[in-house]
Amino acid sequence: MKKWPFRFFAPIFLALATSFAAKATGVGRRDSFPAPLMTGDRHYTVANTHSHNDYEQPTPFWTAYSAQFGSIEADIFLVNGTLYVAHDSNELRRGRTLEEYYLKPLADQIGQHHGHPYTDSSRQLQMLIDVKVDSTAVLAALVTLLEKYPALTQTPSLVWVISGNRPPASLYISYPPFIAFDGILGVHYSPAALSRIVMMSDDLHSYTHWGGLDTIPPADKKALLAAIKWSHDLRLPVRFWDAPDFPNAWDQLIRLRVDFINTDHIRQLAAYLRDQH
Repeated sequence: MKKWPFRFFAPIFLALATSFAAKATGVGRRDSFPAPLMTGDRHYTVANTHSHNDYEQPTPFWTAYSAQFGSIEADIFLVNGTLYVAHDSNELRRGRTLEEYYLKPLADQIGQHHGHPYTDSSRQLQMLIDVKVDSTAVLAALVTLLEKYPALTQTPSLVWVISGNRPPASLYISYPPFIAFDGILGVHYSPAALSRIVMMSDDLHSYTHWGGLDTIPPADKKALLAAIKWSHDLRLPVRFWDAPDFPNAWDQLIRLRVDFINTDHIRQLAAYLRDQH
């Protein structure tokens, strides 16, 4: 899908897309799920955290869940009708399934918390599903699997967001309402597709090769701020993958008002946000 310069289509497209999205899904819900857009001087909390490749944690799901992360990521492959979690096909293991690692424990927690992902009913959760193979077959299997668990498809404070190998954006509206999509910063989506997108993500290296130890170079920072503003104007939160993952980098990303801080260091980031913000 072609990327267009922000300045080319933003003024007209923004007005159309925002109007359509408001009618289709409600701007209010989008603006507050799973955390408020980090515009102005909003306070960062663990609601702004994203557990990257969570299945690679020593204790998948539970470490991020216990920290009350706002977003948890699982990469999936479809093998003989079963959805497995892994980053590469050579990492597939018997029993390492999406259902066992994530769906069953999450459904159990929602049952214990009277229809909410967390004990605190104001907290919300985004499950980011990164599809690693054919999107049509995998998404069909995912929808069928999720429909076995009504608590996972009917909980307003839980959203399933598809990333990675996605179907054509023109097909987004054909999926059940409990399926949402991760957009790509700078891509020109139709208003209909935008109505099913709940976040914009991109590779940080598309904007900068900053390593996180010092400040972001001014030209790179300007490009990042423009991209973030573009997404915020659409009422969509922003996440960057492949970003440096330690305190000084977290601080710089927060200063940019990046909505989700991508991390492999769950406890450390949670403690940092408690102590610093």
